[in-house]
Amino acid sequence: MSTLRFHAIKESMSHTPIPIEEKERRSDLFGKNVFNENAMRQHLSKDAYKGVMSAIEHGTKIDRNIADQVASSMKDWALSKGVTHYTHWFQPLTGITAEKHDAFFETIGGGMSVEKFGGDQLVQQEPDASSFPNGGIRNTFEARGYTAWDPTSPAFIYGTTLCIPTIFVAYTGEALDYKTPLLRALHAVDDAATAICKYFDKNVKKVSSSLGWEQEYFLIDRTLASSRPDITLTGRTLLGHSSAKGQQLDDHYFGSIPNRALNFMRELETECMLVGIPVKTRHNEVAPNQFELAPIYEEANLAVDHNSLLMDIMGRVASRHNFKVLLHEKPFAGVNGSGKHNNWSLSTDTGINLLGPGKTPMSNLQFLAFFINTIKAVHDYEELLRAAIASASNDHRLGANEAPPAIISVFIGEQLTKVLEELEGVTSGKLSPEEKTDLKLNVVGKIPDVLLDNTDRNRTSPFAFTGNKFEFRAVGSMANCGNPMTVLNTIVAKQLKDFKVEVDALIDNKGLKKDEAIFNVLREYIKASRNILFEGNGYGDAWAIEAKKRGLSNNKTTPEALKAKISKKAISLFEEMNVMSKVEMEARYEIEIEEYIMHIQIEGRVLGDIARNHIVPTAVKYQNILIKNVKGLKDIFEEKYQSVSKEQLNLIEEISSHIESINFNVTKMTNERKKANAIVDIEKKAHAYCFNVKPLFDDIRYHCDKLELLVDDEIWPLTKYRELLFTR
Repeated sequence: MSTLRFHAIKESMSHTPIPIEEKERRSDLFGKNVFNENAMRQHLSKDAYKGVMSAIEHGTKIDRNIADQVASSMKDWALSKGVTHYTHWFQPLTGITAEKHDAFFETIGGGMSVEKFGGDQLVQQEPDASSFPNGGIRNTFEARGYTAWDPTSPAFIYGTTLCIPTIFVAYTGEALDYKTPLLRALHAVDDAATAICKYFDKNVKKVSSSLGWEQEYFLIDRTLASSRPDITLTGRTLLGHSSAKGQQLDDHYFGSIPNRALNFMRELETECMLVGIPVKTRHNEVAPNQFELAPIYEEANLAVDHNSLLMDIMGRVASRHNFKVLLHEKPFAGVNGSGKHNNWSLSTDTGINLLGPGKTPMSNLQFLAFFINTIKAVHDYEELLRAAIASASNDHRLGANEAPPAIISVFIGEQLTKVLEELEGVTSGKLSPEEKTDLKLNVVGKIPDVLLDNTDRNRTSPFAFTGNKFEFRAVGSMANCGNPMTVLNTIVAKQLKDFKVEVDALIDNKGLKKDEAIFNVLREYIKASRNILFEGNGYGDAWAIEAKKRGLSNNKTTPEALKAKISKKAISLFEEMNVMSKVEMEARYEIEIEEYIMHIQIEGRVLGDIARNHIVPTAVKYQNILIKNVKGLKDIFEEKYQSVSKEQLNLIEEISSHIESINFNVTKMTNERKKANAIVDIEKKAHAYCFNVKPLFDDIRYHCDKLELLVDDEIWPLTKYRELLFTR
């Protein structure tokens, strides 16, 4: 065993669980370090409280006097908890959160100082915009950008820093983050959905998008992970032979949580409770050392903030327990990867889940309106939804026999499919009294009973209805939820807006009653979106063939998928809904395609280094041991040595063959990378990396993994899968 690997394994075995004692109830801890509504009631004046709540609930602007009062109270609250600094916490297009800390400390002359924090510091700051991905929106010498307070997401304390959630925009106003477009999309779906709700309940004044994410992740011993250059630099293993035992026995899934992992989870959950992340569920996932955490549903903007914060907290807590959290979608070959299921719904300010059936035919008609419009939105913009989850890392997972395929489809279950088929047969135009009665009582009225015992989900479906919500299962575990949630809420807003236009036209121009008009439009939507519905096995080859016949896209790679983001259809959609401009869309495309290129470029460099500087020298070293052995046998057995050393000679030859293939493919990969780097057109460069460079990874890996089985375990330089996945 190599010295590095030996010491890594030895140290990992010495890591004993850190006992975590929970002294307070979760309900007492929850939100303790959040400047939430309860804290504001206690610390703000009546006028300041009303001003902030009005901004949260109605989007009204907070004037300067109110901002000063809020800042002063927020500072006093933070100082009482030992806070020394504040930061505008935002989510740039790097995929991680960003923060610049400033002390409350100010000098006032005469050797005097005070703690100062005013409305100006609360509402706006000016970070360097050129140093973040901007897709060409800003030149390097035009560095100015702004972070602006988002009062709908409460400030929180992490460590000794007051974190103020903000948006991040360029000097010229274009969004440079995930939050800004999301807030615009949530506003759009609020307006569109509220207008539809008025058909059923005039008292509805607001509709909120809710999100419940499920975060999957791997926990790997930190010392073992550090011994692997590929994990350290790329977040995944670029090579490594599968362990003899993996997940085939299904003995990890929902099994007893290992003590060390459980102690990590306890501390993580305590940290989450303090900053208001309502984590509720934890369990072992399918692959060894893979786990899942899930919260209670929240308003989408807050849920996105909380998931971004969670991923940061996970890394910090893991280091204290000598773990490394792997959020990569496919860190290990041969076992399941990780996703982040986004459970999405819409709810009214009157407490109604619009994707949950009600107790009356009219409330069930409302459910059908939102249910069918969502399906129609997914049908019309399936390529855009696929683009929203595209990344170099998620390409490894989609369609890999444990995740949804790259083909977007909707699963609703056999019973709801029958309901839609009956609705499709509704008479066009005015309904007879008998038709109305039959429809409301025997079709619409029975929906709650239909859903009662038929809320199972198809795990091969990327977008499945699960009883009272849609589950977008294809989102990657590393992703910022803001990206897919922006797209989903925007396409649903657009569809609901179009739906209202069509229904109103039938009422005003054709003289149909409201429910008749709604039934007529929904009937046409069912017909138009039939091709997106699929109940079968999404992993099968037959589905790819069938999907092509239906006209559905199958964009298997990120470069292919991202093109949908800058199509005329997509740009028209986002501009019409005031979510993103053409400039913002094109910038995001450029940022994401560049990110893809850089990920593949880094992986290629790391793989080439490991293959040539770690694997090949080790193989040669073992080959020399074998050669020495053969020479010794020749000295002893003389002319008989060939028969005696036959296996050693074959092994020497086999090792040589693998070494030759590794060197040939690494050279070829390096040359292909050089060719790709010389391409100016960013789209062509991405395709070169995708189809000319990346495929060589598998060839190099194949021969390296074969050598792992041939070379003496005592000298193999890299920590093996069995050690990474089964050290607990």
